[in-house]
Amino acid sequence: MDIKKDILWRVYLCFLCIAVLGVAVLGRALYIQRFEGSYWQSMGDSLHQKFVPLDAERGSIYSEDGNILSTSVPIFDVYVDFGAEGLTEKNGKRFRDNIDSLSIALADLFADRTATQYKKEMQLAFKDGDRYYPLKKKISFTQYQALRQLPLVRQGRNKSGFIITARDKRINPYVLLANRTIGISRDNPKNSVGLEQSYDSLLRGTRGQRLMRYAAGAYMPVEGLEVEPENGMDIITTLDTYMQDVAETALYNMLSFNNSVHGTAIVMETATGKIKAMANLGKQPDGTYAEDLNYGVGKATEPGSVFKLATLIALLEDKYVDKNTIVNCEGGVKYFYGLRIKDSHLGTGEISVKEAFLRSSNVAFAKLADQYYHTQPSKFVAHLHRFRLDTLTGIDLTATSGRPTIKSPKNRSWAHTTIPFMAHGYEELVTPLHMLTFYNAVANNGRLMKPYLVSAVKEYGVNVKTIEPTVLVDKICSDETLAQARECLGAVVDSLHGTGRRVLYDTAAGYSIAGKTGTAVTALDNKGYNKGNKIYQASFIGYFPADNPKYTMAVVIQNSRESKWVYGADVSGRVFKEISDKIYSRYLSGKKYTAPKAADTALHLYYGLKNDLSAIFSTVGLPYTDSATGSGYWRLAAIKKNTTGLTEAKGKAAQPSAVPDLTGMGLKDAIYLAENAGFKVSIAGRGRVFNQSVPAGTAFKKGQSITLFLN
Repeated sequence: MDIKKDILWRVYLCFLCIAVLGVAVLGRALYIQRFEGSYWQSMGDSLHQKFVPLDAERGSIYSEDGNILSTSVPIFDVYVDFGAEGLTEKNGKRFRDNIDSLSIALADLFADRTATQYKKEMQLAFKDGDRYYPLKKKISFTQYQALRQLPLVRQGRNKSGFIITARDKRINPYVLLANRTIGISRDNPKNSVGLEQSYDSLLRGTRGQRLMRYAAGAYMPVEGLEVEPENGMDIITTLDTYMQDVAETALYNMLSFNNSVHGTAIVMETATGKIKAMANLGKQPDGTYAEDLNYGVGKATEPGSVFKLATLIALLEDKYVDKNTIVNCEGGVKYFYGLRIKDSHLGTGEISVKEAFLRSSNVAFAKLADQYYHTQPSKFVAHLHRFRLDTLTGIDLTATSGRPTIKSPKNRSWAHTTIPFMAHGYEELVTPLHMLTFYNAVANNGRLMKPYLVSAVKEYGVNVKTIEPTVLVDKICSDETLAQARECLGAVVDSLHGTGRRVLYDTAAGYSIAGKTGTAVTALDNKGYNKGNKIYQASFIGYFPADNPKYTMAVVIQNSRESKWVYGADVSGRVFKEISDKIYSRYLSGKKYTAPKAADTALHLYYGLKNDLSAIFSTVGLPYTDSATGSGYWRLAAIKKNTTGLTEAKGKAAQPSAVPDLTGMGLKDAIYLAENAGFKVSIAGRGRVFNQSVPAGTAFKKGQSITLFLN
């Protein structure tokens, strides 16, 4: 009996404990659900879901004449959810019914794999149940449109499993035009360059976000749970595409002809400080030239004789000399405290200050500066400070702006020879933009303008900010000084002995140029100025028309030991003249620019579309005859002695199975034919096609690569 009671007591105790434990578990569950449910649910979601940022559409960069210089185009990544309900239902019947036709269509569309490879790849992914399988990345908008019409894909996301995500790719429609000035946009803004870096905060917009859920080993987007990004703003630059193209072409032609190392050409609107063109080209290891660095803004060098204008204005403003003051050049050679300064033209004796400037006498300006500023160097340096030659220009290319170096008497490197050498362009470092801004002030009646590259910011086509011209110095000198300085600058070109006369004086041009030549000796590879190590930096900085300046321009070119020409007028002066002629003809004279005509004795052959050739000949007023009898669109134009004949261009529109003959064609037409035939085109050189890597008339496969060699 006692045993029975003992057993029952234990059973009741166990039951009671279990009941209490059950009540406790139930109470805890209710408490968690009631008071901690949201916390644990969010923690669970955080392990399986996450928000990923969505980049906004980056704003575009425009030229002032309305052309797009940099913009974003959409590219698309294609993923497939092989676990989608529409694909897996009925044991994958929809997938099996469409896999063959889909594989063939994908192979035709992308031409990167065969239909068999696509089929095998997708069957394996379907078998494994991949939920976010990367099928193809970086497809174009045209390919995206075609993809949406393919078998299975056109049935929609839920049935096909196809997930297509869009992102932006930055392109420059003009390719290399102002490439370094416009810059490069990178994921980290600190690594960007040019305007893309300076205006990144406006261009990039505001990021959105998308909810992604982790499933079957991959994160997939949750449809409908997105915060849309806010697109970036557009910026309108001060650049003019015509001036930029003219500047780059003229600079490129001189660099390649003269085998120079690098160069820059900058055009500034005199009244405002707007940069209308900024060309920068450097020689690459393969011998070609490209916009690799911004030499006009980011590279400070010893300027050479173009700096004499600063010395001249300082002397005139302090009333130590006037344009008629006589100075003895001492035959063109003089020693200053043991160091020799020499003129490029020896034998000159007593001449006026104006004559010394137009002849670019180093000795004359070294003597005058040493005579009046040797005991008061701070007075000379104060003038340079007023000209802002020791201060950052303030241009909106903050990442690449070169810092100038103007010595002060407090510097440890200051010596007795510093003033004479500074006076003719040595022992100081300034960028071409510094010198251009200073020269522009002389052209602009003494008003020194801040150079700038962006004139407006727009949002959806509406101006949200307009950037006005900024005056940095109201008057760099008196009107009397200014008048004498401008007379000296004009004499460099129009006087008989002016260093710029031979290249820049042109009575037939309809306008005049004023400016200063400069040829600075620089050290090769920092090995000093010993014989054999010297190379020359050629400069010409000036403005036009001289009597009513509209544009100021700096052309600075670093030559090599193999350069044919080295002097400022011969090298940079020729580039200046070519650019100014075309700008004047297009914008200031009302007449179209016409290049000097060569004797028309050679036969010129051109290939192109019939309609294009017809339009060109009609525009220039050149009569022609078309003797073609076929129905093809392509013509061979033969031009000689102003007589033009069109004939059928045999082989230019080859059968689809054969490689077209692209030789002699312009790049636009050659790419049109090659890409329509199915080729992937790459280009080498500039000009017209003179050879092609795949011979004309041979068989080929779509997607095959072809290289066009231009001459």
